[in-house]
Formats: sequence, structure tokens, C-alpha cells
Amino acid sequence: MSISIQRGKLGILVGGGPAPGINGVIRAVTLEALKRNWEVVGFYDGYQWLSAGNIDDVCEKSAKLTVEDVYKIHFQGGSILRTSRTNPRKIENGVQNCVTMLKEVGIDKMVTIGGDDTVYGAYLLSEEAKKQGLDIQFAHVPKTIDNDLPLPENINTFGFATACHVGATLMKNLMHDAKTTNRWMLAVAMGRHTGHLALGIGKASGATLTIVPEQFENKTITIDDVCDLIQVAMVKCNVRGQNHGVAVIAEGISELLPDEEIEKIPGSKITRDSFGNRRLADVNLALGIRTNLEKRFSELGKSTRLVSVELGYLLRCADPIPQDQIYTKDLGYSAVYFLLNKDDKCQGNVVICLDNGELNPIPFQSIISPETGKSKVRYLNTNSYVYRIAQEYMMHLNDRDLDNTKFLAQMAAELNMNLDDFKERFKHTVFHSPKDISS
Repeated sequence: MSISIQRGKLGILVGGGPAPGINGVIRAVTLEALKRNWEVVGFYDGYQWLSAGNIDDVCEKSAKLTVEDVYKIHFQGGSILRTSRTNPRKIENGVQNCVTMLKEVGIDKMVTIGGDDTVYGAYLLSEEAKKQGLDIQFAHVPKTIDNDLPLPENINTFGFATACHVGATLMKNLMHDAKTTNRWMLAVAMGRHTGHLALGIGKASGATLTIVPEQFENKTITIDDVCDLIQVAMVKCNVRGQNHGVAVIAEGISELLPDEEIEKIPGSKITRDSFGNRRLADVNLALGIRTNLEKRFSELGKSTRLVSVELGYLLRCADPIPQDQIYTKDLGYSAVYFLLNKDDKCQGNVVICLDNGELNPIPFQSIISPETGKSKVRYLNTNSYVYRIAQEYMMHLNDRDLDNTKFLAQMAAELNMNLDDFKERFKHTVFHSPKDISS
């Protein structure tokens, strides 16, 4: 008869918004840790109960995870440990409470799963543990469908592939609807700061146009700046005999709008979460754009049919596709490997990263911005070759249009403008093709 000796306790929690594949990480972490004779404790609702500092609540809102608990959960969306956006720094003694609770529960190693806010919380906890002289080691598994965590350029966060897949499928339905009913669809995709997800969905589905914050160089803009791009696309389609289309807009556009612009949008209000982020769910960006465009065409004596759709919450808890099922297994295993390995490469507190098929952990200090004290943001590279490809398939003014006076005059006539006024009015919307491509 063999007797297994318990070697320690490993904790795991999930913070931030849901993303496809969370359960896959939980499963991989649990199975690998149990195989190495470590007890696994799952904490419900992110940092919420730990930061409150009540040990009875922590014990009630946590569970010892077993093989039976996690065996088939990698097929499921959502999170068996749930999640929350609790910011321990915003709660009195919240960071200290978290570390004290982990100590009382007996946690030696900790796996956190989440995006920029959750990794920032893990960083704060790791620093507090050092102050308290505790040897609690942290490994963070990067999760966000926004794909904006500061990993190497070619590495996606888990959940992104599934969100693109589901988003593109939904877009296919919207594109069929737009063509069938002769109307334009305005679809807003998640992406607080960046346009990775919107561009991925737009590119995969062949959307008529995709608009991301980075193309405005993250400067302050107005709703009019966004609507100019869509109106030009609509007019260009009309001149070509196509009276329908679909535009994908990254919700991060809302972050570039000043408060006074937000207040103009029907049904919108300015609120913030515990991390100080503007609550984008309270900004009806799609409706604001639709209202603006309808007014423009109405003033021209033209009717236009527009429908606004929010894709965000339809993607977050989707069942992961095989790509994310495989990826989360690799990430979960790697988190445990890092935490339980005594190799020199497996020291400190890190973000788990797989690069070229190899474990390449990133120290917390490397991803925290010295300016903000928070996790850095990985923006979409609008100078990249792949972004150029995406732009080439979108409907907008380009250099070839500028050389076609007859076509431009037709577009101008659609808006009751003369050619010179049209060129001046919409010159800021022109996409300039690279000089290395001949027309």
C-alpha cells in the first residue's frame, strides 16, 4: 500500500471578466498539482473574500479541488470558481488582508488567472508577502479576450482565439442579415484600450470596415471622427451599387471620448469600476454612432437603415475551441511546473508565457508600468504588415480613389457636396497604401 505525503498547498483564483478557457487552466493546474501531491484550494470570486479579511468567509468561499471536480470542465465556458473585479487596493487593508488570509489557509504557492487588473493585484500581493517575510510565490496566467497584456508581439492571451471565432460566426449572420434587409449593421466588440479583438473579428469575417482606437493614435476624439469613417464607407458602397454593410467598432473608442461626448449619447452615463476604469458597459457607443449617422443622412433628405449590436457579452463565456483547450492545458501545466520546480529559471513571481513552444516566464516587475504603477498595455501595431493587410480589404477612401476624379465626384454628389469640398472634408479618412505596392 502506497502512502502519498502532502507537500504543500497551492491556491488558485480568477479575476476580471470571463474568457473562454478559464476552466481549462483550473483543470490543468489542479491535475498537475495533485499529481505532485500538492493540495489545491480554489478561491471563489477573485480577491473579494480574501481582501475582506474574514477567515470564516474565506473558508466558506473556497474549496479543496479534486480530480472529480475538474475532470471535464475544460470543455465548458465560464469559471467554476466564478470571478470578480474586486480591487484589494481600494479596500481598507485589502492587500494586507489577502496575504494574511493566504497565510492562515496555509497557501505556499498561488496561481492567479486574469487580465491587467488581476495581475496588478497579484503583484501587490507578492510585494506585501515579501514585506511580511512570507515565502508565497505567485504565477499569473494571462487571460483576456482583449489580447492586450504585454506579452511578446506574437503571443496571444488565452480566450482570444475563441472570442474571434465566435465573433466571426456572429458577424457572418449579421452580414447575411444586412444583405437580406438592405441595411448597415454597427457591431461593437470588446477591447477596453485596444483593437486586437475587433480587428480579429473584422478580418476573419470580412467586415466592410473595422475601427480601432490605435488608428487615432489614442488621442482624444469625437463621435464625429468615428462617423466620418463609417459614412465614407457607406457612400462608397452606395456608389458601387451596394446598399448594405457591417462595421466593427472596438469599444475602446469610448475611452478616447471626453466626458462631454459621452453625455451626449442617449442612455449613457460616466461610471468607474474599483480599478478606476470607465465602465464601458454604461456607454452606449453603438447607439451614439447610429444616432449621429441617422441624423447626417436625414439632413441630406436620405433615409438609411442602421442597426446597432453589442457583441461583447456574447463572447466571454463561450465554450473554448480546441486551440484554447490546448493552450490552457499548456499554460496551467507551466504554472505548476514553474512554482514547484527548484531550477534557477523558476524563481520569483511571474506571468506565465509560452514562446516558440518553450516556457518563458516574465517577471512581474517587467510588465508593471513605472508611470502608472499598473500593468502595461500592448497596443495594436498599426504600422505592422498584418494591419496593412486588414486595411487593404476594408471599405474606405484610398490613394486609388483620390486619382479617380469621376468616382470621387459621384461620392461627393451622394452627400450633396462639390468635389473640392468633399476631398477637404474627408481627407483625414484616407488610407494611404504603402509605396512598395503598385496600384
